[in-house]
Amino acid sequence: MSSSESGENECMCWAAKDPSGLLSPHKFTRRSVTSDDVSLTITHCGVCYADVIWTRNQHGDSKYPLVPGHEIAGIVTKVGPNVQRFKVGDHVGVGTYVNSCRECEYCNEGQEVNCAKGVFTFNGIDHDGSVTKGGYSSHIVVHERYCYKIPVDYPLESAAPLLCAGITVYAPMMRHNMNQPGKSLGVIGLGGLGHMAVKFGKAFGLSVTVFSTSISKKEEALNLLGAENFVISSDHDQMKALAKSLDFIIDTASGDHAFDPYMSLLKIAGTYVLVGFPSEIKISPANLNLGMRMLAGSVTGGTKITQEMIDFCAAHKIYPNIEVIPIQNINEALERVVKKDIKYRFVIDIKNSLN
Repeated sequence: MSSSESGENECMCWAAKDPSGLLSPHKFTRRSVTSDDVSLTITHCGVCYADVIWTRNQHGDSKYPLVPGHEIAGIVTKVGPNVQRFKVGDHVGVGTYVNSCRECEYCNEGQEVNCAKGVFTFNGIDHDGSVTKGGYSSHIVVHERYCYKIPVDYPLESAAPLLCAGITVYAPMMRHNMNQPGKSLGVIGLGGLGHMAVKFGKAFGLSVTVFSTSISKKEEALNLLGAENFVISSDHDQMKALAKSLDFIIDTASGDHAFDPYMSLLKIAGTYVLVGFPSEIKISPANLNLGMRMLAGSVTGGTKITQEMIDFCAAHKIYPNIEVIPIQNINEALERVVKKDIKYRFVIDIKNSLN
């Protein structure tokens, strides 16, 4: 590598150095752009609960120094000679994975998220053996397949949270045919994922009910996000009144919670999709079998559906509700994510604060 290249590949970032999860300024070297790669200057990066989990080694597999961030938006600065879909100056996004085998049945269907050899955007082992580093950084180099076109009139700071929070709810909503006007949707939990589920539900013409443990969310759920109904999930009378009334439920809650009270709110043959990660799922078989109900899980989405979701958001003017922060405030922001003190997604202004 020539010295000019090594300068070009140098990357400024904020990294966690140990399981305290405390982030501080750091530098490392990105790989050079190869024939199919896109290099982008990162302008914004969304803050996801995954950033808390891996900076603090909560799964026991964190590799330090760890650079989190998998809701990345930016501007193309360089493309490899074989790149077809992007040119310098394009607005582009990168989500939760940056590589896959490109030859299995899932990759062939644009479902790369399910590839057994998929590589996460940070703390993953890439095919060259290097540890991937995420979007809390000045630039990133990614194979064009795992980059998404962001329409030029869609704000980059709004695009960032679509790449994990948005797609995590959009993908299962489409897979389970929730885009049917007039049907009813329940959304459990009103955080980064939940508020996007409400927005998509409204765009699909659904009647949306929000379930929360916190009365403080009521005003925003109804007036800001436009849900038809708000229910405190611990209120047995409110819950009972909704028995067998919902076609679909999206459960975004990661804290441990009972499933049966919600399951009984589904109509016969209704669908319950879990996108959060509680420590266990406990459910009465009668609730499932007698109601002919379906319990399904989901993670983010393949490249095909992710691009479709970005285009859908641009066409329908759907924007996440965000709080933009400088990277210097990231440690405090992660603490607030743990406390659920955010409406509804932090986005780091990389462009104006990382230097």
